[in-house]
Amino acid sequence: MSDITSYNFWPARVYWVERLRPWKLITFSIAMAFFFYGAMNFYISDWDIGVTIIMGTLTYCCAPWTTCVLYNAAKLRPRYWLLQIVTAIVLMLFVIDWVYWLYHTIMGNRMIRWENFIFSLPTYLFAGFLWMYRGTFRELVRDILAWMRPKF
Repeated sequence: MSDITSYNFWPARVYWVERLRPWKLITFSIAMAFFFYGAMNFYISDWDIGVTIIMGTLTYCCAPWTTCVLYNAAKLRPRYWLLQIVTAIVLMLFVIDWVYWLYHTIMGNRMIRWENFIFSLPTYLFAGFLWMYRGTFRELVRDILAWMRPKF
């Protein structure tokens, strides 16, 4: 992914095929189960099933693309790299804040917007970096272990 020839600003078909990898779907399901549990049991005014489904699904679809663009545009500096970074940030803000605001405005819920932003931003970026990986779960574990191995 770090090679300029393999970086493409617009998500290609392979991007959407990657969303169907079993380990990505399983980790998405586990995360959504935790968020559903919280929405049903913590009784926070702005945390419900609707916003969980919308923000969770958009995160799964958009976060890997956003993190890939931020990483590659900053590292490789392709043509219009600054515009690419701004576009990725705008999409990220849409998913983690503007959708939240729009949903709760329509539903008439009391919002705790800043606290939601503080939680959603690192969650979105972590999910993006995790799901940005192209490969099987076994390959991911192998690459993480190789990266962690001391290099003497």
